[in-house]
Amino acid sequence: MSNAAGSRRATGQRSTAETSISVEVDVDGTGTTDCVTGLPFFDHMLDQLGRHGGFDLRVEAAGDLAIDAHHTVEDTGILLGGVLAEALGDKRGVRRFSSIRVPLDEAVVEAVLDLSGRPYLHYEVSPPGERILGDPPFDPQLMEEFWRAFVTSAGITLHLTMVRGRNTHHVVEASVKAAARALRDAVRVEGTELPSTKGTL
Repeated sequence: MSNAAGSRRATGQRSTAETSISVEVDVDGTGTTDCVTGLPFFDHMLDQLGRHGGFDLRVEAAGDLAIDAHHTVEDTGILLGGVLAEALGDKRGVRRFSSIRVPLDEAVVEAVLDLSGRPYLHYEVSPPGERILGDPPFDPQLMEEFWRAFVTSAGITLHLTMVRGRNTHHVVEASVKAAARALRDAVRVEGTELPSTKGTL
């Protein structure tokens, strides 16, 4: 992974026997996205993450989709989290904490986030469970694996809790938008001090 000096931008690549992925993040971008993973619904969710997070995001992923989408989704989370951590640097001046509830029609999801340096995911999002139509269809349970990989690599504490919802697409999209909006607020620079009594995040 590499970070552009004097900016909050970073890039990274990850290649395994199962996936080949590249990611670019500009935390202080305009929400411009270009995400291609071979999973149209997942691409849509990554677009939402960048747009509502207010950062530029490019993701290119090629994975063993003929076997399962799990590797592509999880490995994208691993790399994206690591690249975001690289882009944020020492996090000096960031707000650090954020929480928000986001609706999408009948669905409401709450996100509570801390740029703590301590990875933790509480995932209490239980949509009806059917696969989301597309080519190929998308298993909504994979989003938990994405977020767990993401927070582990990014060093973020994230609680995602479904308040209500009946439509799987709406529930999953509301959860992504909630996490994105929480990230947007938490990474905002509002000073010069490191928001931690430990002296590090």
